[in-house]
Amino acid sequence: MTGAVEAVVVDVQCIFPALADLSACYHTKFISTSPKAKFPGAVHMEFHEETAYETARAIVRAAVENYPNRNRARVFIPDVKSEAVVGFSVEAILAALGGSLDPLLGAVKSGAIRGIVAVVGCNNPKVQHDYGHVNLVRELIRNDVLVVTTGCNAIACAKAGLLLPEAAEQAGDGLKGVCRALGIPPVLHMGSCVDISRILVACAAIANALGVDISDLPVAGAAPEWMSEKAVSIGAYVVASGIFTVLGTVPQVLGSPNVTQLLTAGAEGVVGGKFAVEPDPFKAARLILDHIAAKRAALGL
Repeated sequence: MTGAVEAVVVDVQCIFPALADLSACYHTKFISTSPKAKFPGAVHMEFHEETAYETARAIVRAAVENYPNRNRARVFIPDVKSEAVVGFSVEAILAALGGSLDPLLGAVKSGAIRGIVAVVGCNNPKVQHDYGHVNLVRELIRNDVLVVTTGCNAIACAKAGLLLPEAAEQAGDGLKGVCRALGIPPVLHMGSCVDISRILVACAAIANALGVDISDLPVAGAAPEWMSEKAVSIGAYVVASGIFTVLGTVPQVLGSPNVTQLLTAGAEGVVGGKFAVEPDPFKAARLILDHIAAKRAALGL
């Protein structure tokens, strides 16, 4: 909508079909590359590994050739920028901790960090943009919960200035002290939406260091504004790993009381994790904080 984009290239993930119509309001070419995603109004340039380079060149050429069609009168690029510190892989987190999990574990045991929560997931056109993401994260860090984030939630946090070390001033005293000592933000960016497995790798490392199961840790997950079917599968494997997960929009399961009961209660007795649904980010934060307090008590922390 800046009017300054010659081509938008999409695959199969997280794409609203209406984007083709939106692109048509400008000069932008809307190019699809997946055989699973042939949108009305899109130019289809299918991706195959053996011809990837040629396809990429063709896409770039199409964009370059479309540049003269740009309507200068409709170009508007807002003068708004946000800085962010990104790229906290598991290895980068360990490096920030001096090569060992001990400082993090010490902070959790002392209560300086009450727990760790992964806040992830898409934006949703049925929800005020970024409202759930930003307010949930702010409420968590205010209560000394370290947040790790990926994907669209990370973008929301970046725009709100939460991916900077200076954001520690918005955190509780315990988390603020840890962030100041390590020079890190209270919200750690761990990659794109498909990098969520990194978070589970970190959880597994912490659980192994403490000699407990992942389901015993004072950790949780949240997807305040999710909309993609991909988020359903991600949420399922997070719960299956033993992690309590709060969703901000209701999955399409309410037609079956048995499935609803399994996902929000019964699964906990089988895999150690379960879903909860709470659209209000402040109430969702309370659910998560109560869960963390219960897990800390069970561990004697």
